[in-house]
Amino acid sequence: MSETIEFQAEARQLLQLMIHSIYSDKDVFLRELISNGSDALDKLRLASYQDKDLEVDTSDLRIELEQDAEARTLTVRDNGIGMTRDEVVELIGTIAKSGTAEMLAQLREAQDGNAEDLIGQFGIGFYSSFMVADRVEMVTRKAGTGEGVHWESTGEGTYTLEPVEDAPQGTAITLHLKPEDAEDSLHDYAKPETVRRIVKRYSDFITWPIRLITGEDGDTEPINSRKALWARPKAEVTDEELTEFYRHVSHDWQEPLETMRLSGEGTFEYQGLLFLPSHAPMDLFMREARRGVQLYVKRVFVMDDCEALVPEYLRFVKGVVDAADLSLNVSREILQQDRQIQAIRKRLVRKVLQTVAALQENEPEKYATFWTELGRAFKEGLLTDPDNQQAILAASSFPSTHSPDGTTTLKAYKERMPEGQESIYYLTGATRASIENSPHIEAFRAKGFEVLLLTDQVDEVWTDAVSEFDGTPMASIAKGDVDLGGEEDKPEGFDDLLTWMGTELADDVKEVRLSTRLTSSPACLVGDPGDLSPTLEKMYRAMGQEPPVTKRILELNPQHALVSGLRDKQGAGDADPDVARLLYGMALLAEGGELKEPTTFVNTLAERLQRTL
Repeated sequence: MSETIEFQAEARQLLQLMIHSIYSDKDVFLRELISNGSDALDKLRLASYQDKDLEVDTSDLRIELEQDAEARTLTVRDNGIGMTRDEVVELIGTIAKSGTAEMLAQLREAQDGNAEDLIGQFGIGFYSSFMVADRVEMVTRKAGTGEGVHWESTGEGTYTLEPVEDAPQGTAITLHLKPEDAEDSLHDYAKPETVRRIVKRYSDFITWPIRLITGEDGDTEPINSRKALWARPKAEVTDEELTEFYRHVSHDWQEPLETMRLSGEGTFEYQGLLFLPSHAPMDLFMREARRGVQLYVKRVFVMDDCEALVPEYLRFVKGVVDAADLSLNVSREILQQDRQIQAIRKRLVRKVLQTVAALQENEPEKYATFWTELGRAFKEGLLTDPDNQQAILAASSFPSTHSPDGTTTLKAYKERMPEGQESIYYLTGATRASIENSPHIEAFRAKGFEVLLLTDQVDEVWTDAVSEFDGTPMASIAKGDVDLGGEEDKPEGFDDLLTWMGTELADDVKEVRLSTRLTSSPACLVGDPGDLSPTLEKMYRAMGQEPPVTKRILELNPQHALVSGLRDKQGAGDADPDVARLLYGMALLAEGGELKEPTTFVNTLAERLQRTL
């Protein structure tokens, strides 16, 4: 019985974008369908290992391409895992992933022909069929089930489904092709030479045989070499082959930023081919982001997104690891504890860190791209990978007061440290402008001490976990009793004022003391080492967690007329508690904090200003 179903709203929008040809290179539809077929064959092979009761024939797994010049059709067929009716509805009828709206917006903006990098993401590869076809049919049957399903659509907003009794295992997609249109880069996909050219360019490395049916009797011609790129000598692999392989494993259709090879021999053998992307994946900071590389065992696909091989802070790394001695029937849980996997992971991480360091040293433009796109995720390793903390720090770069728009490495920072500076100084905050205007930075700037300006949310967290770099302490200029001038430089005669203000502000601060970090501002708030920063407290509250109440220290600038005037008033027994509270409020606002009672502060300030008129 046939049924007609509407596409999900986002799927309808995507179909219209595809139909109206936002992609300049329409050949990509075939690599997408072949890639999907390859995934289906991988999944069937894996299922046959894991489920011994699954009665499937895996002796001749393949992808077949069949053309009919008269009917103008192209069929892409695999005998892989197949789909049930419900899986067809879920996978083809909807785009059930977060970020769909953002993706569609980017697709629309990319209609100038720079959209190839978006295809493949969010599972949209199948929809590219409608760039070259007026109508698409699919017949599929899930391995181990008795009934198949026929799917058909013209891409106009609905599709039809009906059961098929005698469907072969796997999936066959038949495209009813649009007429050839050279001006629109629409080639004749019913011609064998066109298909051979596309497969050679985009899918030659697919490890499953891709066969072109050449006659009515079913004769076939193999049209891909099936050579695993990671197993071939470096000299025999072209840059174009590497690029296409990267696109296959990452679903990112830009070129990779950098390629990495690794291998191991002896106790356990493995080969790997890894890539750094040239831009941040769209899901880099989404909870359900894909992470990990493909795992093979002796050229047999075992697992996609093997998280055990890649720490979360390197989740943007894509590629393949092929191990020689693992069992084919492994689970993600077993891999987390596997000694060989742990050893490969350590070497993989070391290789990535060495590669990033080499880019930093030798290819500054590439490194700048890496850091701009992926630096925020990379810095998460400072918190989560203590074994490699120093290597991650060395390969990182940070904005600082040394340059108005550039970044610096910590090695370069240390080389610029003047005599007498004993620590690497930093300050965290919401924006660079707010940090540069912070009272905390005044004396450091006056003394010529460089300060790192850290504005990423992750900076608020990792700085508490990192105490030094290459033997030099790292210190927040907003925490602790920073000694820039020595106790002998602090004027005397303020003890009574400090005691009095400490009493007046006891509900808000833990201590009031004189400061050596201020030159022009009257006061600032600082924390003790280990205290949560105000920004980090806000982050906790935004996540629905109430952090413990932490009182901070109010530091006063003894050179400021407001502070010295208040001292004189207090010494004469005429000090106004409102002035003490205003000083505290001003210090809180100067660092971007929030007043507990803003109305009271404003009214008090207005009243004090009125007295001066």
